Amino acid sequence: MASVKVGYLDMFSGVSGDMLLGACLDAGVALEELRAGLAPLGLEGVRLDAEPVERHGIAATRCLVEVPDSTRARRLPEIVDRIEGAGLAGRVASRAVAVFRRLAAAEAAVHGIEPEEVHFHEVGALDAIVDVVGGVWCLDRLGVIERLHASTFTLGRGWVDAAHGRLPVPPPAVLELVRGWEAVEGDDGFELTTPTGAALVTTLATDRGMPPSWIPETIGYGAGTRELASRPNLLRLVLGEIDEGAAEGLAVVETDLDDLSPQLFEPLAEGLYAAGAREVHWSAVQMKKGRPGTTVRVLAPVERVPEVGRVLFRETSTLGYRWWPVQREVLARESGTARTRWGDVEVKRIRRPDGTVEVRPEYEACRRIASETGLPVRDVMATIAADLAAPAP
Repeated sequence: MASVKVGYLDMFSGVSGDMLLGACLDAGVALEELRAGLAPLGLEGVRLDAEPVERHGIAATRCLVEVPDSTRARRLPEIVDRIEGAGLAGRVASRAVAVFRRLAAAEAAVHGIEPEEVHFHEVGALDAIVDVVGGVWCLDRLGVIERLHASTFTLGRGWVDAAHGRLPVPPPAVLELVRGWEAVEGDDGFELTTPTGAALVTTLATDRGMPPSWIPETIGYGAGTRELASRPNLLRLVLGEIDEGAAEGLAVVETDLDDLSPQLFEPLAEGLYAAGAREVHWSAVQMKKGRPGTTVRVLAPVERVPEVGRVLFRETSTLGYRWWPVQREVLARESGTARTRWGDVEVKRIRRPDGTVEVRPEYEACRRIASETGLPVRDVMATIAADLAAPAP
C-alpha cells in the first residue's frame, strides 16, 4: 500500500479566502514564495502581508491583503482572461478559474442573471483574485491540491451589510455554494463563511470529513479578522499521510454519448473535476445501430458519485450513468520545485517501492519554458530530466 499526502480543512469557525491563506502560511508556505507565485498576475498596487496573532491562546497567522481603492467593476470573462494569461502552472490556473466560475454561477443564480454578467467590484475582485489564486497556489505548493478533505461548514447567523443592502446570514450566495454539503449555524451572530471561502472549499475539496486512518504531521491556523467570544476565529489546516489503498473508496462512473458537440467536452471536464473527479477520460465507441459515440469515464471518490452524476445530467443529454466501486494502488508522491538551468520549476517527487525517489518535471512548466525559449517541449523535458538526474556540484 502506498502513502500519499492529504490535507484536512477544519472549519469549526467558518472559512474565508484570507483565513485559508493564513493557514497555508502557518503550515509552512513562505510569504515570499506566495508573493512570487502571485507576481505573474500583475496586480499592481496590491499588497500581501502576514502577521502572527493569537486567538483564545492559539498562535496563528493572519494574512493581510490590501488593494487599491477603485470603483470599477470586473466581470467573470475579464478575471478568467487575467488568470489564464498569467502563465501560472496549468493546474493552478485551471482550478482557480473553476473556483471563480463556481462563485459566479452562485451569484448568478441568486440574482437571476447569467454568470458572465456578474459584476465583481474592483476592490472585491482584486481581493478575491489574491484569495483564490493564492489559496490554490498554496495548496498545490503544500502537495495536497489533489487530496483535500473538508469538515462540516460553520456558516454563522444574523445579518451582513452587502452592496445590495442587508442580507441574512448565511448570505444567499453562500447557501447556494454549500448546497448539498453538511453545514451548521454556529453560536455567533456573525458571518463565518464567506462566498469566496465557500467557493474555494466546494471546488477544491475532494473528500468530506476527517481522513480515516491517517497520520497528522503539520498543523496551520489561519486567523479571521473578528474576535469571537464563543470560539477561536480560526481555520485549521492539517497536513498528513494516508494509506490510500486502505482509506480511499473510489468509483468508476461511465456514460455513453452520441450527440455531444466536441466543443462541450471541455466545460464537461471542468465541471466533473469541480465535482471531485480524480480523472476524466473519453474514448470512441460504437453504439446502437452502428452509430459512432463517446464513452465518458470518470474516477471519483464513492461519496462524490451523486455530484458527478448531477454534472453529467446538467452538461450532457445522457439519460443515465453506471458506476461501480474500485480500488487502486499508487506510488507515494508530492508536488514541489527543483532547480534547473531555467530556474526553479514545478516537479513531482515519486517514491518507488524500493525507497528511491524519482523527480519528474510538470508538463505545464516545460511547456511554459518551451514557449519562452522557442525550444521544442520534448527537448525542454529531456534537458530538465538530465539536470535533475545530475549530481549536485
